[in-house]
Amino acid sequence: MKRTNTIIIGGGQAGLAMSRALTDRGIVHRVLERGRIGERWRTERWDSLRLLTPRWMSRLPGWSYRGPDPDGYMAMDEVVRTFEDYARSFDAPVEEGCTVVSVEREHDGYRVETDRGTWYAANVVIATGYCQVPHVPAMAAGLPEDVVQVVPSRYRNPGQLPAGPVLVVGASSTGIQLAAEIHASGRPVTVAVGRHIRLPRTYRGRDILAWLDTMGILAEEPSGAAHLEAARRQPSLQLIGSPGHRDLDLNVLQDMGVRLAGRAIGVDPGRIRFADDLTRSVTLADVKLARLLRRIDTHIRETGIPAPPAEPIRAVRPEAAAESLPVGPEGIRTVLWATGYRRSYPWLNVPVLDTRGEVRHQGGITASPGLYILGLNFLRRRNSTFIDGVGADAEDLARHLAARRDRRQDRDRRPLAVA
Repeated sequence: MKRTNTIIIGGGQAGLAMSRALTDRGIVHRVLERGRIGERWRTERWDSLRLLTPRWMSRLPGWSYRGPDPDGYMAMDEVVRTFEDYARSFDAPVEEGCTVVSVEREHDGYRVETDRGTWYAANVVIATGYCQVPHVPAMAAGLPEDVVQVVPSRYRNPGQLPAGPVLVVGASSTGIQLAAEIHASGRPVTVAVGRHIRLPRTYRGRDILAWLDTMGILAEEPSGAAHLEAARRQPSLQLIGSPGHRDLDLNVLQDMGVRLAGRAIGVDPGRIRFADDLTRSVTLADVKLARLLRRIDTHIRETGIPAPPAEPIRAVRPEAAAESLPVGPEGIRTVLWATGYRRSYPWLNVPVLDTRGEVRHQGGITASPGLYILGLNFLRRRNSTFIDGVGADAEDLARHLAARRDRRQDRDRRPLAVA
């Protein structure tokens, strides 16, 4: 059995950020990665995807972008190279191709079984990410067998889809990007729209995320959220990281010829049904957008930051939405489920999971001493799942872990009492 102070499970942005934070504190550790560094960015993203955040917002502990295009958006191959370069910059102790099969409590630490041997560690950090397993609603089982069903982690480009109409279920960043791409390929697309967060790509001369960063909104902590669990379940931002800094929202999709519908709510023989809630969903998103833009305007006025006048933002006006659509040879041929992700920890044999299978934690610290989790939505800050936000969370957890190490060392050095 091999021993180390800390095992980090996962070699993506969260695992590497944690590794750097521990390295800086002299804490011996190992990063176990089932594939290669940044595996999900390599194999579970579509070909044309770019980050939603500009390059300058890709800060990690001890690293920041120094290239010629800070306001552009990384493509996937650049993201992978960034992670590889980052790992090399501090000689991160990563074991690639090492799959964890079991984690269980043993003595005052953890026994970690892998397909390449067993480790014992005082601490374990779960850094397997937020976007693990694509969520597919139960209604999918009712679709005809000749309807192709795809999840975003298996989609690469429109060429893999059959000819004919496509239904994209979900209108967050993934749904709208794939709807636009698939429609441009000549396939008619309908988007089933649920709850979403609408944002312009730029506002008053800056990237919208630059305003959120400047105002401290992205770094807001859970104590600032009125309803934390609701905030953690918020959909991803309705943005695209295109080279031209263009907007992509429901208005743009409608202008392209994409059809909008309400939430997908069920499957009948030969048809898929939608809720009568499209107008309500887009109105709510527009109200929230207007509230945010007013907040930015107030910040500009109060701080005196130079900025051009506000541009008018066109409200979304949905065309008549269908109550249902045919599926099969005479209707929808492909359904793409852009309906979010779930987490799965089949190897975690420590009683820290809730009834939904999520890890219970307070800011990444679980009730099991020495067991941490990193990279979840709104873990310690609003941007906890961003490359730009996970580093601050990693630093916080590393400080907690280091204090735990110091307490254990003090205990071990304490002289035995003599009777």
